[in-house]
Amino acid sequence: MGRGDDLPGRELAGAGFAGGGFAGGGLALLLAPGLAPLAPAAEAGPAPALVALRPAVAPRTGAGPALKRAVDLVGAALGLLVLLPLLLAIAVLIKWDSPGPVLFRQSRVGLGNRPFQVWKFRTMTCCENGAVVRQARRDDPRVTRIGRILRRTSLDELPQLVNVLLGSMSLVGPRPHAVAHDAQFSAIVPRYAERHAMRPGITGWAQVRGCRGETPNAAAMQRRVDLDLAYIAHWSILLDLVILALTLREVFRSQAAY
Repeated sequence: MGRGDDLPGRELAGAGFAGGGFAGGGLALLLAPGLAPLAPAAEAGPAPALVALRPAVAPRTGAGPALKRAVDLVGAALGLLVLLPLLLAIAVLIKWDSPGPVLFRQSRVGLGNRPFQVWKFRTMTCCENGAVVRQARRDDPRVTRIGRILRRTSLDELPQLVNVLLGSMSLVGPRPHAVAHDAQFSAIVPRYAERHAMRPGITGWAQVRGCRGETPNAAAMQRRVDLDLAYIAHWSILLDLVILALTLREVFRSQAAY
């Protein structure tokens, strides 16, 4: 679910939270009425690059994280078991469609700024994982035929269930970005590093509110960060379950993933 759009962060109150009813995210707001941006970009001011590299929000303590981890373990194990035939079919199609590995690993930044390797199905003819990582754009020639379908439906993210079992990711949380993009946006997007106060997720509140796909500028990333920080501030198990349900709707209707 790591795709997104290009709306300024301060439009959140009118665009991202106006929906009523389950399909528009209204149930999530009933579970956490304060689920809204914590600080508009205009008020937060610029974030110094050195400070932005450290999370300003302490990781959660108590029973909550343990319960979330238990849900992650059960959900990821069941997901891998149920989806095994689909995973094998996707692997065969990737090998048939283009030369290269089935799986692709890329360095990401996770909980407490700790680096880890995220697993994905390969969807491109290249496997970028260096100081410069070009985000996929509409009609990107690097995306394979099968890769285009996998990216649009987010099926390329399914191997991250292994990341969840290993403990580097959660089913729900702020989406992890490539290390190169973390370095780029932490210096220009206020409170960016605070996303690392929670384990990154396969899907998240930002993704079910339309933030999938390319983030071509600071305004697009600011909106994603605002939503991620709102999720961290108002997290609950019920909210995670709602986001997982909304994710299914988002995969089938989103046009931002390419």
